[in-house]
Amino acid sequence: MASIQTLSDSDRRAIARWALACAERVLPLFDADEAAAEEIRDAVARTRAYGAGESSAAVEISKRLVAVKAANAATTPAGTAAARAVAQAAAVAHMGAHALGAAAYATKAVALAHPNQQEAVQEEIRWQVAQLSERERSALRLLPQLGVDSSGPLGVGLLSRGILGATIREIQAQIG
Repeated sequence: MASIQTLSDSDRRAIARWALACAERVLPLFDADEAAAEEIRDAVARTRAYGAGESSAAVEISKRLVAVKAANAATTPAGTAAARAVAQAAAVAHMGAHALGAAAYATKAVALAHPNQQEAVQEEIRWQVAQLSERERSALRLLPQLGVDSSGPLGVGLLSRGILGATIREIQAQIG
């Protein structure tokens, strides 16, 4: 049986747009060698294609870790978080819950780039929520609350701690 964090293919395609918008907003923070930068650009293009129905989940699932590896080439912690936001967006084809991971890593990138500006973090979350269409909100509402279901990225793990967890909890609270 599939995890409730997976969502239908239609829902995953819908929220891929939002996840990618969150990641692309912080992508200027990513700086790495040209090979890693190309892998990140390719992950962005593939995520956009998946969201538009021009690629299959199977194709995207087979390539979902490429951006994760490229994140290791980032020259700053904020850049690493920005690349991980792209990796999470690309992983939406595999499991819809990764959309919240993309938003969380984008917020982490902002926090790392502006360490003494809590308002920048709050503004990022406000921007993310404001970008959601009603269709995307509906899809995200199908996901379990962070930490309730252990069968995916919203379980008790990396996304449930620190700024990542705080961001996801705030988004889930705001979309009801």
